[in-house]
Amino acid sequence: MIKAILFDLDGTILDRPSSLNKFMDYQYDKFINYLNHIDKNTFKRKFIELDQNGYVWKDKVYTQLIDIFNINHITADILLNDYINNFRKHCLPYPNLKELLDILVSKNYEIGIITNGKYPFQYNNIKALKIEHYMDVILVSEKENIKKPNPLIFEKAAKELNVGLCECIFIGDSFKNDYEASKLAGMHSIYRFNGENDIPNVTDSIQNLYELTGIIKKC
Repeated sequence: MIKAILFDLDGTILDRPSSLNKFMDYQYDKFINYLNHIDKNTFKRKFIELDQNGYVWKDKVYTQLIDIFNINHITADILLNDYINNFRKHCLPYPNLKELLDILVSKNYEIGIITNGKYPFQYNNIKALKIEHYMDVILVSEKENIKKPNPLIFEKAAKELNVGLCECIFIGDSFKNDYEASKLAGMHSIYRFNGENDIPNVTDSIQNLYELTGIIKKC
């Protein structure tokens, strides 16, 4: 019997590509006096390339951008701090997120998030989506000093919820860090297609968050 539903954050419930695009428009315009020798779309494309879907922290991204585009009179630290403090203001959820969470709450499921990333940066992004009050557990890898695909982070979430691993569903968009890792840990795994990730051969998958309601009934 399923008692808990757990989610990855970026690419699963947070529409990171749209959020990042919105943030980059803001940042380029904010620092236009330092960036106006670079076409905005060129700047954004290079940022996305260096960012590697969030797997490269932005200190390295901004250092490389300054070097590549010969950006003067502004430091990588200034741009990084702007990212840390203001990315949350541009966070966008995928469609149907709150509708899904309302359904899960009404059916008395425990709900949580397990995300790799910096703390409190990731926690602030969750708060920006205004969904933290739905969550019974939130684990951010830097704070926990455990990172997916390490099974210990899934085990910790189940323990905090006082449920068995086999009583949990985990939904994520990374085949290795989310789908495969949660399955190996003992959870039911659902792969989240988001248009940005690969399409491996998986048992259960969704393209829209609302589809999750149908899959839960079968578990």
